[in-house]
Amino acid sequence: MPKTYRLTPAPGDPTRKVPFEKELNAEQFRVVTSGAGPKLVLAGPGSGKTRTLTYRVAFLIHQGIPARNILLMTFTVKAAREMLGRVEQILGSRPEGLWGGTFHHIANRLLRQHAQRIGLTPHFSILDEEDVRDLLSSCVKDLKLDAAPKRFPKAAVIESWLSLAINTRRNLSDVVAEQGPQFLDQITDIEQVAARYAKRKLQGNAVDYDDMLTLWLKLLTEHPAVREQVARNFQVILVDEYQDTNRLQFEIIRALSHPHRNLLAVGDDAQSIYAFRGADIRNLLDFPKVFPGTEIHRLETNYRSTPEILALANASIQFNREQFPKTLHAVRESGEKPAVVPLTDGKQQAAFIAQRVLELREEGIPLAEIGVLLRARYQAAELEMELARRNLPYVVRGGVRFFEQAHIKDVMAHLRILANPRDAMAWERILRLQEGIGPAGARKIWERLLEAPEPLQAALKPPAFPGLSEKATRSFRRLQKTLQQLAQGRDRKLSELIGLILSGGYEEQLKERFENARDRREDLEQLMNLAVNYGEVDRFLEDFTLREPFRGETIKGWEPEDESLTVSTIHQAKGLEWRAVFVLGLAEGQFPHAKSVEEERELEEERRLFYVAVTRTQSELYLTYPLTRTTYQRGEVLQRPSTFLQELPEDVFELWRVGEESAPLRQLNQLSEEDSQEPEPDWPI
Repeated sequence: MPKTYRLTPAPGDPTRKVPFEKELNAEQFRVVTSGAGPKLVLAGPGSGKTRTLTYRVAFLIHQGIPARNILLMTFTVKAAREMLGRVEQILGSRPEGLWGGTFHHIANRLLRQHAQRIGLTPHFSILDEEDVRDLLSSCVKDLKLDAAPKRFPKAAVIESWLSLAINTRRNLSDVVAEQGPQFLDQITDIEQVAARYAKRKLQGNAVDYDDMLTLWLKLLTEHPAVREQVARNFQVILVDEYQDTNRLQFEIIRALSHPHRNLLAVGDDAQSIYAFRGADIRNLLDFPKVFPGTEIHRLETNYRSTPEILALANASIQFNREQFPKTLHAVRESGEKPAVVPLTDGKQQAAFIAQRVLELREEGIPLAEIGVLLRARYQAAELEMELARRNLPYVVRGGVRFFEQAHIKDVMAHLRILANPRDAMAWERILRLQEGIGPAGARKIWERLLEAPEPLQAALKPPAFPGLSEKATRSFRRLQKTLQQLAQGRDRKLSELIGLILSGGYEEQLKERFENARDRREDLEQLMNLAVNYGEVDRFLEDFTLREPFRGETIKGWEPEDESLTVSTIHQAKGLEWRAVFVLGLAEGQFPHAKSVEEERELEEERRLFYVAVTRTQSELYLTYPLTRTTYQRGEVLQRPSTFLQELPEDVFELWRVGEESAPLRQLNQLSEEDSQEPEPDWPI
């Protein structure tokens, strides 16, 4: 009888059996094993979209489609690497030839193959952000616009306008009118800078990030031979985070998929929160119209959060009209209801969060698994002060701490000079803010001022600094006027002094220096609000400079993995998760933002932002808002809870009432054996 010998598939062999149905849930399996044609996969948070995408790629390869004919596009390098790694794990070996990466990564490879068709050589340079700003600054100088009597926007601001116009396919003048209307009368000069910038790049055989996408689209639309070759190469296209695509990216995707229509887009309209960057939710909402015959799939099984968290999220997002309705279902067991916590003011809100964070740590949740989420950066100010007072280590995700931000330090430098006229660092900082005064000029001026017994008084006299240009002299005179007002107004309210700094020219500097000037203006308004509680400049400065710098330090008594609490804006937190999450500042005018209530479209984006925030948590959720707020303009004002809280049904949350005890009363309560029950408080509005 002959001996039987069986061949086993080599690792990575397409004939190797992958138990797709066993390793996927029913929703994921239907997506992974679906046929050809356009598909829109609506993937709720925590529903395993990465798993679905990677198994889809593996399934296609198992079906005999060569890896080199599959294109997988993501929004981050990290996501691309993770997905390609997972595909390799599923198959057992690396899928040779698979195209995977960000839009810019794919564009780079294609442009180098066809560089001569678009006026470049294959060895073109790619300009990073610093290169772009340096080149734009050079173009401004070439056109002698830096010497014009009227302030001209800085390179960073021009760059942001150019990028937004390109990615949204709008006219530059329309973007300037929306983003920087005070510069609209200089639009001809700005357009000349843009034209010279484009010419200089071409002369230098260089492209920036936006060029990579516009040139990719140009190859597809103006060169039929290239379009046909690319269509043959990319027989199947998969796109992650489709709700975050802008108009330019949409046009690239449409051109790529037009010949065969084998496009699978994964996204979630309920998590579309980047309109300010140019993302267009219509790309996802209109997908079935743009690609007739679209097969729509929903991933609604959530592996992250408890049923109670999802009940609140589902109840909130249903109020959006422009959406594909979804209902998230939990795999995890039941837990605590989310807590809605009204508090007296911002200070009590900060105290509650800090105390509850420490309690959660004692209950076994490491600090690293707790997140505090904000609608806007300015909302962190009081919280950061409280965390510092309690020696509670924290990190700010995607940025610096509130009081370490450049615009906050700029304003504080003016106040430091008022308190200590011999503060060299403060003088250098405010002098370098003035147009036409660089590091060398600032040093010369300061050295001359230092010779005087009273530097501040010397600075208020007519300028006598040899070598200063006419522009620098004009700028210094404006600074003199501001310093004069500050010196004469020492007895005025501290918030009014900050207002003088803004009106004296710093607000204009914000607009010309920073692309996010509006957000920074809100930060400075919060600084003025905080200043209301201080009578003296010295004490204000002491409180904000004598704070311990915890970031990166090892704090005694804390385990390394338990080192820091995360404080983040919601925009920076998308894609992340924690065991416990606090969302603070849920009051009308703060969240949703005051300007968003004027348009339904903007209010719906704010509600999506709230949805993203509450779905970051696995187990515990605390939604807080202060009942009062102290402002420099109106004093103490009452606040209503956010629309997003008021529209929630009462059965999806638990209302907490926070009280403060004196130390003796707390000791008595600890000794008492009586268990007092208080009635449930009414909803405070």
